[in-house]
Amino acid sequence: MASQSQGIQQLLQAEKRAAEKVADARKRKARRLKQAKEEAQMEVEQYRREREQEFQSKQQAAMGSQGNLSAEVEQATRRQVQGMQSSQQRNRERVLAQLLGMVCDVRPQVHPNYRIPA
Repeated sequence: MASQSQGIQQLLQAEKRAAEKVADARKRKARRLKQAKEEAQMEVEQYRREREQEFQSKQQAAMGSQGNLSAEVEQATRRQVQGMQSSQQRNRERVLAQLLGMVCDVRPQVHPNYRIPA
């Protein structure tokens, strides 16, 4: 009986050690999975930052050329408006005199289609 009891004790101890080893293995596996997840997250974040920088540089290049175009168009528009304003200033007096002459110089005439009743 003593040998059976001793055998049972050894089996219980062996089972306990096996359970501890399994628990340790599970803990190591959980730690490794957590570590792998963190590493993957860091890689994803780094990749996202690289792509974001690349996008920003391409966008800056595209917007820079658009900015130059819009500045050129704005400058050309200003030149045209200034030309129109100077032309208006030069011709203002002449056009006003011509309009006043047409309005004030009334010459009554009989309309060519008017028939004198007989």
